[in-house]
Amino acid sequence: MDRLTNDAPLPERLRGGVIALGNFDGFHRGHQTVVARARDRAQAEGRPLIVATFDPHPVRFFRPDTPPFRLTTLDQRARLFADAGADAMLVFHFDAELAGESAEEFVRDRIAARTGATAIVTGQDFTFGKGRTGDVATLAMLGAAHGITTETVAPVTDADGQISSSRIREALETGDCETAARLLTRPFTIEGPVIHGDKVGRQLGFPTANVDMADYLRPAYGIYAVRGHLADGRVLNGAANLGIRPTFDPPKELLEPHFFDFAESLYGQVIAVELVSLLRPEMRFDSLEALKAQIDADCAEAARRLAAAPAVP
Repeated sequence: MDRLTNDAPLPERLRGGVIALGNFDGFHRGHQTVVARARDRAQAEGRPLIVATFDPHPVRFFRPDTPPFRLTTLDQRARLFADAGADAMLVFHFDAELAGESAEEFVRDRIAARTGATAIVTGQDFTFGKGRTGDVATLAMLGAAHGITTETVAPVTDADGQISSSRIREALETGDCETAARLLTRPFTIEGPVIHGDKVGRQLGFPTANVDMADYLRPAYGIYAVRGHLADGRVLNGAANLGIRPTFDPPKELLEPHFFDFAESLYGQVIAVELVSLLRPEMRFDSLEALKAQIDADCAEAARRLAAAPAVP
C-alpha cells in the first residue's frame, strides 16, 4: 500500500479512484464500515481505493494545549487501512493553509485537482472547510461540479448508541478495556520504542520494557493485563503498570510492561502493547517487599485474564 501526502497530485495509476474520507482516528467499527463501502464500490468499478486521513488531528491544530487524546498513530492507521483493502493512504497535513481553505477550495484543489477522484465515501457527520462550513450536502453539491459522486454511510450503533471515538476514549479513561476493544474490534494498542528506565522493575525481579505514552490518550492509571507484539512477530503475555509509579520518587509517566518468562533486551525496538484488562488502580506501597508481593499477585491475575481472552489475530 502506498503512503502519500496531499501536497502533490496522486500518481497516475491511483487517480480516478474512490476515496474514503474522514479522520479515522482509532479506525473503529463505524470507520471500518465507511471504508468497506468505499472498497466495495472501488472493486465493483475496477478503481483504486484511497483512504484519506488528517494529521495532526484538527483539534490539535486549533487547541494545541488539549491533553493527549489520539487512539492511533499514522503508522498504525496505515496498517489498518492496508488490512482493510486500501491501495493507498492519503494524508492531509492539517495546518494553517488547510484550516483557512473554503469548502469549495478543498473540493476543487485538494480533491478534484490533486486526486482526480471519481467518488467519495464519508460518514454522515463529516464536516470540512474553513469554520467547518461544509457538510455532506455541501460535499455532494461541490463534488458534482467536478464529476465526483458522493455517498454517505449511516452511523453504526449498538445498544448504547452511536459508536464513536469519543465513546472509546471515555471507556479507556475509566479503564474499561473490554468495551473499547469491542468498539474498536481489537484491543487499544500503544506502540513505541522501548526506552531506558530506572531499572526498578529489574531490581524487583520483574524487568519491564518501558514505552513513552507520547500523544496517545491516557487511559486510567493502573495495572493492566497486556499482550506485547514484537517486531519479529512474537506475541508475549504480561502485566503492565501505566501511570506515574506513586511508590517511587520522582513520578514518571510511562507504560511499563513486564512480559512473562521473557529475558531478552528490547531497548530501541518498537513494540506494540495491547491493553486487555484493567486489574486495579495504581497505589502506593510502604515497602518494596509489599510491592513485590502485589506484583506477584498481579501477574497471576493477568495470566488468568489473558487465558480467558484469546489474542486477536
